[in-house]
Amino acid sequence: MEPRIQYAKTSDGVSIAFWTLGEGIPLVILPFLVSSHIQIEWQGEVQRAFYERLAERAMVIRYDCRGLGMSQRDTMDFSLETAERDLAAVVDRLGLERFAILGATPTGGIRFAYPARQPERVSHLVVPATTLLRATPDRGRQFAAIEPLMEREWDLYVEIYWRLISGWDSPNAASSAARSRASHSPSSFRLALEALDQSSPEPFLGAIQSPTLILHRLGNQEDSDAARMLAAGIPSAHVVGIPGLTVAAYQSETAVAAILDFISSAPTGLPIAPPQIDTSAVRTILFTDVEGSTALTQRLGDTKARQVLREHERVVRECLKTHGGSEVKAMGDGFMTSFGSAARALECAVAIQRASAHPVADGDAPGREPVEGGTRIRVRIGLNAGEPIAEEDDLFGTAVIAAARIAAQAQGGEILVSNVVRELVAGKGFLFSGRGKIVLRGFDDPVEVYEVRWEKGD
Repeated sequence: MEPRIQYAKTSDGVSIAFWTLGEGIPLVILPFLVSSHIQIEWQGEVQRAFYERLAERAMVIRYDCRGLGMSQRDTMDFSLETAERDLAAVVDRLGLERFAILGATPTGGIRFAYPARQPERVSHLVVPATTLLRATPDRGRQFAAIEPLMEREWDLYVEIYWRLISGWDSPNAASSAARSRASHSPSSFRLALEALDQSSPEPFLGAIQSPTLILHRLGNQEDSDAARMLAAGIPSAHVVGIPGLTVAAYQSETAVAAILDFISSAPTGLPIAPPQIDTSAVRTILFTDVEGSTALTQRLGDTKARQVLREHERVVRECLKTHGGSEVKAMGDGFMTSFGSAARALECAVAIQRASAHPVADGDAPGREPVEGGTRIRVRIGLNAGEPIAEEDDLFGTAVIAAARIAAQAQGGEILVSNVVRELVAGKGFLFSGRGKIVLRGFDDPVEVYEVRWEKGD
């Protein structure tokens, strides 16, 4: 049965449309700025099944932001302040003191800003780690190619836009396009895209105190990079990989089970005081990531690809044990690790690359001897050193985020380090070649990056 649409009034007098479904833990699903229409959305088979599965164990709450969908349409504003008013109106209307939030990329900055600013109200945060809608170079070129259609052939533009986002044959594309056409004109659609482009999670990550689940598609490199960056900045974040290559993976039964299990866990208590930095605890942060896991999954299938990735996990954990490193987080196809010594961190990075240079048989159990003609696991590694903030068993802060960003710049088989790491190990026998200054997303100043020459012939 279609849920009944109700209305809540914001503090500035705007009517916000919402519906609820099911009983249990309140789970607020934030509106998509580019395609928000809660009535049309319910007609989409995939979205409806997603909500119904969630509602088996939770009270699902879905609403339209102001200016879109079934909400008041004469006042469009995509700022964080108005987004917070819209959300507050709905949860206050329902009398909710604490609730979980599910927010994907098209919801904009509210998914990070609200938990950071209102920690006492958010019991859990769930974030699918999709990249920004126009973030990758290939996607940027595709959208630039269809840009002229926006004004001349609006319906055609929206159809192509959502097929590029969701997959050409995705059942989600038609429903998303219908919602965009019903809510937007070309001019308002541009405003929504600009708001998404300008939203940045970095200013809010360190202040998020709620337990956070980061979902990413196994084998999708952009998702893995986004998950790694978010996990590096959010205290006590949990990262879970979801099988699937399209955005529909985030609405699969596997994703639903992960979300419901997570929000059902007891939330941790809020800290009495903000965490303090131990100025004596300089740490070297090392990130690993398996390159080409998308192609690996497509070639071998989910089960065999997972078996091959377990070999990477075995190698990393053995090297950490040998070189005195600590595993902070496992992130599907990579790790975040920490060392008290920059030299030991680099020795560990070299050991990981040398161990990964030998192919293993496709689908063989981890730990088997290398075989000729098998799959070589190509690993990207990035390191940075600094004084991260420590909270329980986690590390976060600028030093950690920079390490994740540096790892994302590496190619398979490469070890990239910041200048800080290079200076810490000066005179200890490591060979470096300069890669120049690199602009890392979220950082004002370019960062000097060096490649570590680890192969025996160097």
